[in-house]
Amino acid sequence: MTENSPTVFADRIDADAADPVRDWSTRRTYRAAEFNPVELVAAKAGRRISVVLPARDEESTVTAIVTALRTELMDRVPLIDELVVVDSHSTDSTATVAADAGARVVAQGEILTALGDVPGKGEALWKALAATDGDLIAYLDSDLREFDPRFAVGLLGPLLTEPGVVFCKGAFDRPLNDGRAILPAGGGRVTELVARPLLATHWPALTGFIQPLGGEYAGTREALESIPFAGAYGVDIGILIDLYEMYGLDALAQVDLGRRVHRNSPDSALAVMAMHQHLAVLTRLHRHGRVAGAAPPGDTLMLHRRDAVTGEFVAETVEVALGERPPMREVRAS
Repeated sequence: MTENSPTVFADRIDADAADPVRDWSTRRTYRAAEFNPVELVAAKAGRRISVVLPARDEESTVTAIVTALRTELMDRVPLIDELVVVDSHSTDSTATVAADAGARVVAQGEILTALGDVPGKGEALWKALAATDGDLIAYLDSDLREFDPRFAVGLLGPLLTEPGVVFCKGAFDRPLNDGRAILPAGGGRVTELVARPLLATHWPALTGFIQPLGGEYAGTREALESIPFAGAYGVDIGILIDLYEMYGLDALAQVDLGRRVHRNSPDSALAVMAMHQHLAVLTRLHRHGRVAGAAPPGDTLMLHRRDAVTGEFVAETVEVALGERPPMREVRAS
């Protein structure tokens, strides 16, 4: 083996204690199995915990998630104090089945009605702050399959046991169904092709996060209400960046949740999600003084497909405006 071999070089990097990202990852990456729900109940020390499921047309999956959380972490072990489904304009029976399973269901459009209602996931997460009363809030996507309530236990663990941690994000394997086989290490296409390069370019301290766009995370109310929320699918990366800018890297953590299975999206939907990431990042580059004087970004995306009948290409223009919401503490103070 030569001095210039890749293995030697990798060993040298791993041994570099001066690398702040690797140092953070060593200290602030946990495993869900490290945390026992009974012990976490004792660690609550009077704090209330809210778990929020944003949902739109998720009748096929939300029942199992609510049932598991209710049975394991409310009835059997009293870790969760309130379980709320924010129904984001579902057209199926999501609200009914979620309520039947034991969740409190709140319609997104009926929260803070004086402020209107912006379509998208970001609005559901932001309005959930006004619809819950927990000191700690955990968000879980409602399209998860093979759901394990340890997801919630893992996300809450560092917040309840590690002084100074205000936010914890889930890390996981994300299988991709390519139509022929389930690829165990695939998935996260917008993460790998868009979000990770953007963070590496502008916020390299955040490159230690394994799933920066994952929808499973938890934070203190104080921290979450201190930042604005990007609309639509820009909300996840926006929360991560803004909390880093406000609290610093050491106040953030991630926990290995194992395997996460959910619905994979078509390329046309991923293109819209990718633009959401760009818009959220660009907004934060301006807000945090990292760029100045740039022209306003576009807010539409043109998608192209070949018409099955005519054989011609057909263009469709999609609006992708984010609709940023202000910090919730400003709303409460007004």
